[in-house]
Amino acid sequence: MLVDSHCHLDFPDFEEDRDAVVGRAAAAGVTTMVTICTRVRRFDEVRAIAEAYPGVYCSVGTHPHNADEETDVTAAHLVRMADDPLVVAIGEAGLDYHYDNSSRDNQRRGLVEHIAAARETGLPLVIHARDADDDMIEILSGEMGKGAFPAVLHCFSSGEKFAARGVDLGFYVSFSGILAFKRSDELRAIAATVPMDRLLVETDAPFLAPPPHRGKRNEPAYVARTADVLADVKGVSPDAIARTTSDNFFRLFNKVPRS
Repeated sequence: MLVDSHCHLDFPDFEEDRDAVVGRAAAAGVTTMVTICTRVRRFDEVRAIAEAYPGVYCSVGTHPHNADEETDVTAAHLVRMADDPLVVAIGEAGLDYHYDNSSRDNQRRGLVEHIAAARETGLPLVIHARDADDDMIEILSGEMGKGAFPAVLHCFSSGEKFAARGVDLGFYVSFSGILAFKRSDELRAIAATVPMDRLLVETDAPFLAPPPHRGKRNEPAYVARTADVLADVKGVSPDAIARTTSDNFFRLFNKVPRS
């Protein structure tokens, strides 16, 4: 069994063949998926997909790209929505200084609200971070001092310092198809340092398909390729990585019933 801890099944890329995509995932042994919310205003669409497919769950949150659109989303708002049995995580939220699609002030404000919601609900915060390691370390460390909260560094592509600090804070580190890219030697070296009990795998589908699918639409079934590369990095069997990352997922996303 494998788990895709982060995908976006509500995106238009899957509109025409979502049933087939979920079926191929099941055939590949991917029996549990979390489809991630990027706009609270579109949460109903995300939730409807989770409701339609057994083994699919969802999050609620505002992606940093959309922080300017949802400045009214508060921790209290997120906590109320997270009471839904299908909502198993908060986010994704964080900082993206690569694109700066929203103001950095609104990204930071939104991140702090999402942290507060994760702290209150006990649900894992799904963290997006790009080109913002120093600010992420400062904010997450400071917020942890106000009270513990669970989190995952999703689609990790940041530096070794951030990975190490995340582990120190008790977070999990999730690797996507980027891990399998030819030029990802530095990322594979970081993955080798992450403790086995903190590892997750994901697709971030429809983005970042691993070879031999690179350049095409990604889908949850392809998480198996990332798991194979991670197994090689850690010097263990693919079965061991599947078992370990699944165990880690159900420990962190403890609202999801284990099948």
